[in-house]
Amino acid sequence: MPTAERLAAGGLRYSRFHTTAICSPTRAAMLSGRNHHQVGMGQITETATPSPGYRSTRPNSCVPLPEILRQAGYNTAQFGKCHEVPVWESGPTGPFDHWPAFSGFEKFYGFIGGETNQWTPALIDGVSFVEAPDDPDYHLMPDLADRTIDYINQQKALTPDKPFFVYFAPGATHAPHHVPKEWIAKHKGKYDQGWDALRAETFERQKALGVIPEDAVLTERSEGIPSWDEVPEERRPILAHQMEVYGAFLEYADHHTGRVIDALEQLELLDDTLVLFIIGDNGASAEGGLEGAFILSTAANGGSEYETVEFWQENLDKVGGPEAYNHYAVGWAHAMCTPYQWTKQVASHYGGTRNGTIVHWPGRIAAKGEVRDQWHHVIDVAPTILELAGLAQPHTVNGVTQVPMHGTSFAYSFDDASAAERHHTQYFEIMGNRGIYNRGWTAQTRHRTPWDVVSAAPDFSEDVWELYDTTVDWTQSNDLSKEHPEKLAELQQLFLIEATRYNVIPLDDRAAQRMNPEFAGRPTIVQGETLRLYPGMTRLNENVAINVKNRSWSATAEIVVPDDGALDGAILAQGGRTGGWSLFGEGGKVGFHYNYCGLLRSTALSADPLTPGTHQVRSEFAYAGGGIGRGGTVTLFVDGDPVGTAEVVRTHPMYFSFDEGLDVGQDTGMPAYEGYATKGGVFSGTIHWAQIDLGLDDHNHLVDPEAWLEAAMRHQ
Repeated sequence: MPTAERLAAGGLRYSRFHTTAICSPTRAAMLSGRNHHQVGMGQITETATPSPGYRSTRPNSCVPLPEILRQAGYNTAQFGKCHEVPVWESGPTGPFDHWPAFSGFEKFYGFIGGETNQWTPALIDGVSFVEAPDDPDYHLMPDLADRTIDYINQQKALTPDKPFFVYFAPGATHAPHHVPKEWIAKHKGKYDQGWDALRAETFERQKALGVIPEDAVLTERSEGIPSWDEVPEERRPILAHQMEVYGAFLEYADHHTGRVIDALEQLELLDDTLVLFIIGDNGASAEGGLEGAFILSTAANGGSEYETVEFWQENLDKVGGPEAYNHYAVGWAHAMCTPYQWTKQVASHYGGTRNGTIVHWPGRIAAKGEVRDQWHHVIDVAPTILELAGLAQPHTVNGVTQVPMHGTSFAYSFDDASAAERHHTQYFEIMGNRGIYNRGWTAQTRHRTPWDVVSAAPDFSEDVWELYDTTVDWTQSNDLSKEHPEKLAELQQLFLIEATRYNVIPLDDRAAQRMNPEFAGRPTIVQGETLRLYPGMTRLNENVAINVKNRSWSATAEIVVPDDGALDGAILAQGGRTGGWSLFGEGGKVGFHYNYCGLLRSTALSADPLTPGTHQVRSEFAYAGGGIGRGGTVTLFVDGDPVGTAEVVRTHPMYFSFDEGLDVGQDTGMPAYEGYATKGGVFSGTIHWAQIDLGLDDHNHLVDPEAWLEAAMRHQ
């Protein structure tokens, strides 16, 4: 990471900087300067509930930093990932109140959601959906860097008297780990030693860099993670390659971030620009499972049993490319959280929350290459920037009295390595994993395991709390809960006080269940059993489209077959290469395809071509029932007559794709069906209308959360 090294050498490294342990909460806290539950972001937006701390709707009493800066005369722009928009507001009709373009950013170019395919991203410019360039060499990372550079150049050319605030937030290195092959080749063999050896190497390097003390202790391997020696010999090259791809993606992201830094230098702005480089919004992700994933949707939808050693061996060269949606195994995540316990999602331990952070500002900070050990949190970013900009936190914005920011500026530490730290207390909570920091002591409990999103969590009363004195135990390696029960009780009480103050209560430890809006209780755009669609409607994500999972349903369309009888392309399609379905035309015939996680595929095709003229085509899926993720039978109809059938073995219980959507008349992004005769699955005929209808079958897993969870556990 030469860009990170360059900035660190010319600035300061913060060795005790913390995030919330997962993306949406971290970003909401950083941009607002308030604790994440205070701004309704207790979890990712896809799992929002009606509780105040978990609604994913930032109140207007907590106006974010970019809006404050914009009103103070700054030009403001965001490029990359935005995972703070309530899912029911993420469609093309909004509302747009919580989108970047209405949250203080005059310019937004990137994607809405937790992740996107780096080869064919679901792009948004302002509030408009745009398709990625039709270029086989396209990748989102250089595109974001190009757009950022263009924006800065334009801003300095047209309004040089105005300062600018740019939030550069690429999707890297979140899954999918997509990167050009030539970059992967550079990392060949670098991880053959395995994750235990990598962890030991990293630990020694951290000591040499001075970002952990010499007497720091390397914590034990977290429960449930196998040692490298336990990994079967035939799996080791597969696992090593997963990390090669990730390492390449990280280097690739650093390279293109460096181009943005170079652009500032070419404009002679670098010395006078504050660059805050936060390496990640949580600890390394364990969401790829114990063996990693070729198609990440298997982590929630099941199907990982199809990704056998033989499957990986046959497809290893595709990892990182457009045919994969890959993620590394848990062991690598743990190694990248060295020297701490646990990973992303585990808000109770530093492995999930401590992120390397660099501050670079040569024109203001005299120190070069030094380390700062003061304890800080992502809520400190906004107060720091306001202080450095000479702006007070506003009492009122747009006529609304503001909740004071909870963070503490860390500008005091710039010129004094030994300055007493000022952020003394901080709670943590994600999905029941919770903890508290207070003046060097930490108390915490891990409630859920991050790679298990289906199993029911234990009762909160069964959680085992740990206690650490991090003034002498940097890595939280020596649990003192039995030696100091009175201190543990004091910190547990402090956690409850902070949790009550900031809307953490009531605790909600549900994981997979909260993906279902019926159980979570959040709004949905589509009401009723029918959704009528029209040509031009594309990229409707699953949270603004009707939910066809775990039940019977049908897709119907009125189409016109051209006079020459040519009938090709998608009529209706949902999802993409990671899973989905398509009602399509092929060689004059009508067909239906179901793609289960890119691993199992079923296709029904009519025996005869359709005659020219107007026809009604329909696919009816009869769900087998008996739980979630079950299969069923699909039957094709033309003008009411059955013309074809096929069996679908398994279906998606949770989601098709985080970034692909529902399309009319084409199949945007990566195709759900690989057999289209037209480019992008563009339909060759005419579509008057299309419609999705939910079936009337009644399965308990749709109405009973407990039955649904039990079915999910059986499915997995």
